[in-house]
Amino acid sequence: MPFLGQDWRSPGGCWVKSEDGWKRFEFYREEDEEEEEKDEEERDKEDNSLRHRQGKQQQQLYGQLQEENKENEIIGEDCEVVVKKRKKDHFNNNTKTQYFYQEKWIYVHKGSTRERHGYCTLGEAFNRLDFSSAIQDMRRFNYVVKLLQLIANSQLTSLSGAAQKNYFNILEKIVRKVLEDQQNPRLIKNLLHDLGSALCILVREVGRCVLVGNINIWVYRMETILNWQHQLNNLQITRQINNGTTLSDLPLHMQNSILYRFSDGLDIVSLGQVTSTLHMLSEDRRLWKKLCQYHFAEKQFCRHLILTEKGCIDWKLMYFTLQKYCPKKEQYGDALQFCRHCSILFWKDTGHPCTANNPESCSTPVSPQHFIDLFKF
Repeated sequence: MPFLGQDWRSPGGCWVKSEDGWKRFEFYREEDEEEEEKDEEERDKEDNSLRHRQGKQQQQLYGQLQEENKENEIIGEDCEVVVKKRKKDHFNNNTKTQYFYQEKWIYVHKGSTRERHGYCTLGEAFNRLDFSSAIQDMRRFNYVVKLLQLIANSQLTSLSGAAQKNYFNILEKIVRKVLEDQQNPRLIKNLLHDLGSALCILVREVGRCVLVGNINIWVYRMETILNWQHQLNNLQITRQINNGTTLSDLPLHMQNSILYRFSDGLDIVSLGQVTSTLHMLSEDRRLWKKLCQYHFAEKQFCRHLILTEKGCIDWKLMYFTLQKYCPKKEQYGDALQFCRHCSILFWKDTGHPCTANNPESCSTPVSPQHFIDLFKF
């Protein structure tokens, strides 16, 4: 098809017959000429205003450059003050703020498809799931602490800069909560010990491993961790004055039943130091036997069998020996759930938009280690 103009569907112009033949009819009036003159004047005004604005911007830019040159000329003590202030602003650069959207559930995708491109990383999942609110829930507190401890031991360098910032924000909230509530200080001491050891190794091996951010930021974080450890070591548990019924006022069989509900041997030892009655109940052989049978298998008993002078099995000593070589069974009040049908991580009380006929049968609890393993690909 030949090219007929900008729009070949146009009906064309109007033609009139004259003495010299057919000519194109043109609408030309004096009003049109006046309108063209007005348009030219408006265009000239716009050009002048544009030049005026550009001139102002150049003057402002020149003024800013002069101010920066004046700042660079600061010497002596003034210069040191400016440097300290900039470092302080750098370290406190909105550290307590969260600039990412918290979600109740996330989709775990390990590859690209036609519908979805990319994959979900550990740092992205850590940012998007609401762990800040989870630490306020007593059922989820131990779960989040264990997850932070596992990340500190092996996955800290795999986190992005935003995820690392979120990690230390959550850790700061946990420390504040423990100092205020005076509960679970031993868990946080173990977490800070592992994190401090990992940071020492990373800072010592800088150049051979990947550290996101400036080395001064990591040194500052190490100093913060040492400060938190000092505060927790000096923590004095205030004795609560309660005129009502206490644990010591309960009958012996109820106190013994409470001890059988504990799943951590250190908690039993700590409770046994309160009164002489609780100490006697905490030394019960059957109590420690039940604890060993709960955490460990019979094959593990045979490998680390410990007998007393009378030839009986020392179940208490066996428990603390076995936990050095064998992992204990993890127990949490509430944990993240993973839907095998939808490949979605979610908290149990929030749920998720599942398309399965029976959503409950597709959900399985996710341990902290399994949470990390989901993103190893």
